[in-house]
Amino acid sequence: MTNSSTAPANAPKTVCAAGSAPAQGDPRYDLAALVAARESERFSLHTKHLNEMWVRVLKTIGYDVGFTRGLGPHLWDRKGDRYLDLLSGWGVFALGRNHPAVRDALVSVLDGEFANLVQLDVSVLAGVLAEKLLAYAPWLEKVFFANSGAESVEAAIKFARAATGRPGILHCAHSFHGLTYGSLSMNGDEIFKKGFGPLLPNAREVAFDDLDALERALAGRDIAAFFVEPIQGKGVNIPQEGYLLGAQALCRKYGTLFVADEIQTGVGRTGRFFAIDHYPGVEPDMIVVAKALSGGHVPVGAVLTRKAIFDKVFDRMDRAVVHGSTFSKNDLAMAAGVATLDVLKNERVIENAAKTGDRLLASFERMAGGYELVADVRGKGLMIGIEFGPPKSFKLKAAWNLLETVNSGLFCQLISIPLFRDHKVLTQVAGHGNHTIKLLPPLTISDEDCDWIEQSFDAVIADAHKAPSAVWSLGKTLAEHAIKARMSG
Repeated sequence: MTNSSTAPANAPKTVCAAGSAPAQGDPRYDLAALVAARESERFSLHTKHLNEMWVRVLKTIGYDVGFTRGLGPHLWDRKGDRYLDLLSGWGVFALGRNHPAVRDALVSVLDGEFANLVQLDVSVLAGVLAEKLLAYAPWLEKVFFANSGAESVEAAIKFARAATGRPGILHCAHSFHGLTYGSLSMNGDEIFKKGFGPLLPNAREVAFDDLDALERALAGRDIAAFFVEPIQGKGVNIPQEGYLLGAQALCRKYGTLFVADEIQTGVGRTGRFFAIDHYPGVEPDMIVVAKALSGGHVPVGAVLTRKAIFDKVFDRMDRAVVHGSTFSKNDLAMAAGVATLDVLKNERVIENAAKTGDRLLASFERMAGGYELVADVRGKGLMIGIEFGPPKSFKLKAAWNLLETVNSGLFCQLISIPLFRDHKVLTQVAGHGNHTIKLLPPLTISDEDCDWIEQSFDAVIADAHKAPSAVWSLGKTLAEHAIKARMSG
């Protein structure tokens, strides 16, 4: 066996799976072959070793098709059927799946054999990515990188407390900032909190889009930071025009830091780089981003912050590492972020999000005028919510009330499941017990994709207005499942 210290520089590098012999004549580890060989075990592996309950959910609602390929906004299942993805990994795939520029950037890092994560050094790529991000928020001067949105929120909580000396953290009802302990403490949905207490002390909730309630919460001058999503992901709730500017003014008045959580809304999602860009004059003390910044490949999160806040945390040389994360500035993540921002600019992706978003919103608004079950349509760019509500006609009202009695929000599954099953469109309900279907498609969707979306929604919503119909037969089945689950629980 050749000693690695004396092996020639051009010696082939063989990488193989643990416990297996190197492939003869081929130094590559063929992951495609591994996945193909184990494809038939996809769900059994997860049932045995991972989350069995999630496998049960997928099988119950017919989503166990086994996706095997993704490109742009499209997915293919094991049978070769093509789907349109309006979920985009909860907003991760802003550029669609496997964008060639991001992939090439990652290959370039690996081929370059960079000195990655030396730790007692700094990364050029991290500096470049920070520079590019701050160009979109010129009133901020510093960036802290993390591995995810939730981890970025945790950092922002620590930064706020360090900078202000205050204990209080304020968030809005119906908010979602992550599922780690600090971010979970600011979660506006109790189902995520149940069983995990006690949570972070001094975390409080205030009504969204209510400046009077916000002022009452801030008046005690013990709140370090107010965290707010410019558009709430759970429900696609959009504030009134003056809310964010007013919230910023109140935070300034009472010495509270104003933090915009742009994890889902940022990096082009709403037709602007940040959602706050729709509201002139809004300049938060911190902005938290993640999801789309990854390019869909390597997780990355970031906190953009004022220098005065940053300097309160890293205030002496012996505190230079008082907060950090082992993998946060790794070269693959930084390269993915740099490539993503370049693609957004070079391919005018944000402009496409604004254009296609306007088209889809107009189309859904026309549907709302023609279908009594469509209660509201709202959104910005390609973050769109279609809310369903109680119908007026007697037949539909009786069917709606039956579903609501069993499980609030169950009706949305009567829209999302046929969209998936019959029209190959993947969507999501905007939150637990919610009546809103949320669209978060890749920002690269085409006019042909918009045709697909509009025709599919129109067909399914039209069918939902017929009683009896296949949609309401599905509702009966789902209600029976819900009752059984409740009794077994």
